Amino acid sequence: MTRRENMPGIRLGLAALVLTGGVALSVPAAQAASHDGTSQCRGEGTEAAALIRYRSDILIKAPLPAVFALQTDVERWPTWQEPVLSAQRLDPGTLRRGSRFRWTTPAPPTPTTPATTLTITSTVRQLRHDACVLWSGPAIGDGVRIDRGVHLWRFTKVPGGVRVHTEETWTGDQVEADVPKATEILGTGLEHWLQDLKTKAEAQRHV
Repeated sequence: MTRRENMPGIRLGLAALVLTGGVALSVPAAQAASHDGTSQCRGEGTEAAALIRYRSDILIKAPLPAVFALQTDVERWPTWQEPVLSAQRLDPGTLRRGSRFRWTTPAPPTPTTPATTLTITSTVRQLRHDACVLWSGPAIGDGVRIDRGVHLWRFTKVPGGVRVHTEETWTGDQVEADVPKATEILGTGLEHWLQDLKTKAEAQRHV
């Protein structure tokens, strides 16, 4: 079961637009409250001053190295996440600090923006093997722009499997025009991403 945590300010993440079947689900407003800023990867985290933010956790019953490898093999995302239309590494080798990748995902319409496909260019800012990864970058589509999304993932071995924590923020005048709606979309996307990661990682364990 996913564990959602309260936080005081509100902010958005790029995964907010990753929707299963393009259907947005309701996310309780309490999910969007602010946090204490302790979630980090090698001393860096999401943007503390961001207005749009969501974070959540899930327990995955699979080995930690397998879960981390699955999440950081970005070119394979389309094989287990239906909303990821494409994913391409922009440099060779193992994913590491400074690595860049470009991926696309559909964005649903809102009262102020059209339905479109977002092209997201992400740069890895920090990475610790089998522990965490932090990336950031803009997302651009027809009539839609997210100036900067920052996405953190943490992986912790616990009894019974791996606790995966994710947190994401967005900044930009356009997305900040409707913070509650943006946060709802963000939360939906992140919850689906966690569930897809859990499903794929646990299925691989039994192959």
